[in-house]
Amino acid sequence: MTARLSLTTLPAGQRPIAEPDRIGIVHLGLGAFHRAHQAVFTEQAAIITGETGWGISGVSQRSATVREQLAPQDGLYSVLTRGPGDPTVRVMGSIREVLTAPEDPGAVVARIADPAVSVVTLTVTEKGYRAAVQGGLDLTDPEIQADLAGRAPRTVVGQLAAGLVRRGESGAGPLTVLSCDNLVANGPFLRRLMEDYVRALPEAKNLIEQLEIARFPASMVDRIVPATTDADREEAAGLLGVRDEAVVVAEPFLQWVIEDDFAGARPAWDKAGAILTGDVAPWEQAKLRMLNATHSMLAYLGALRGYETIAEAVRDEQLAGLANELMTADVIPTLTPPEGLDLTAYGQSVLERFANPALKHRTAQVAMDGSVKLPVRLLGTIRDRLAANAEPRLAALAVAAWMVYVAGGVDANGNPLKLDDPQAARLQETLADAGITPGHRSGGAAVQRGSAAGSGIALGAAPAAVVGALLGVESIFGEDLRDNAVFRGLLVDQVGGLTE
Repeated sequence: MTARLSLTTLPAGQRPIAEPDRIGIVHLGLGAFHRAHQAVFTEQAAIITGETGWGISGVSQRSATVREQLAPQDGLYSVLTRGPGDPTVRVMGSIREVLTAPEDPGAVVARIADPAVSVVTLTVTEKGYRAAVQGGLDLTDPEIQADLAGRAPRTVVGQLAAGLVRRGESGAGPLTVLSCDNLVANGPFLRRLMEDYVRALPEAKNLIEQLEIARFPASMVDRIVPATTDADREEAAGLLGVRDEAVVVAEPFLQWVIEDDFAGARPAWDKAGAILTGDVAPWEQAKLRMLNATHSMLAYLGALRGYETIAEAVRDEQLAGLANELMTADVIPTLTPPEGLDLTAYGQSVLERFANPALKHRTAQVAMDGSVKLPVRLLGTIRDRLAANAEPRLAALAVAAWMVYVAGGVDANGNPLKLDDPQAARLQETLADAGITPGHRSGGAAVQRGSAAGSGIALGAAPAAVVGALLGVESIFGEDLRDNAVFRGLLVDQVGGLTE
């Protein structure tokens, strides 16, 4: 049996170049994306500068799986990069500690409060911030209420608040809190959540003082990181000569744009290729509205047609054409590009990256959490186009595809489509109240091509009924889009075109 990856089993030629000797960063949300992105930048910066004091303490917010993968491997893992040529593998050593928040929340707070730590980064996904519809903290969330009541904190906002309080008590110095999630103005967004949390506490003088000196820079991250499969693990083992249970897969492309607003010391991420800027917003808007929105469109349309991966969906000429039209007709008119970024060329590069067959990024994975992804990826574009008296036909198609995905429950071949969403229960209840039962399919061809992107799925209800039910979920669409006749009409037409 192949030996497991560790410092003792790894061949000398595969050992990570940088093994940071102390912890200077805490990362909340230790998933595959962080390991393929920020941890890579951190290690590369250590290689270039020789500064090895920026080891990462990674915090898993849900389960012990990542710890069980990394602990027997001395924190080592590999990044399997799949591009046009042969795959390459590189072992990383920047993660020096793994904590599991549900098991030991006190250890998480203690590490955030450590004077040696000056930066906390986050990739907890959109739903991990527990935001309310209006954008602030959802103070009705049971987990937030439990943290406010004084338990050892389990939410990221509670963990940060407790860590900041302890830093104030010990004189540990100010902290930079750097969100790396796909959210509009993610830094100011997180600061607002923290401020809402503070206002809900009975006594928060120390925390208020720490928030005043903390920094919450915005950032934009970009790299496609599909879920790792057993085949990926086997290939990495063949390249490494040892078995890696924590391997992550990624495309060659790697980008990080960070607002240059730090409270103290930081790794030399700019030396490793990160862009430090005074204004992240143009980069962020381009990425969210072009790459992320197109990713979602292809996920829903592709899944409805029975495609398992994004690469399969984008190789469908009709779907690729619709994705390109979404960017050129609806998105680009709403953007002010950052200096040096050609939006048309960027859009073409997005589709080229999605077409990489080696990545096997599953449509089901991208389709997850639609209720929190749609507002930040598509609805801003729709609102801007409507305000300009334009009809966002392609953006509405992407939303309609989500509606058919949710309400239909199956693809064109009759295979079930899993609704993995934090509002799944509410969406299903809303549909049930409207008399709509998911799980219908047509009796005709598996995939129909007659409409813009026909799926051959029968909803068992009129398109207007489906749109009326789901558009009424104000936590997603708000009152403005719910009541907009133009948008409603576009959705009814597009849902009708996607079905029988």
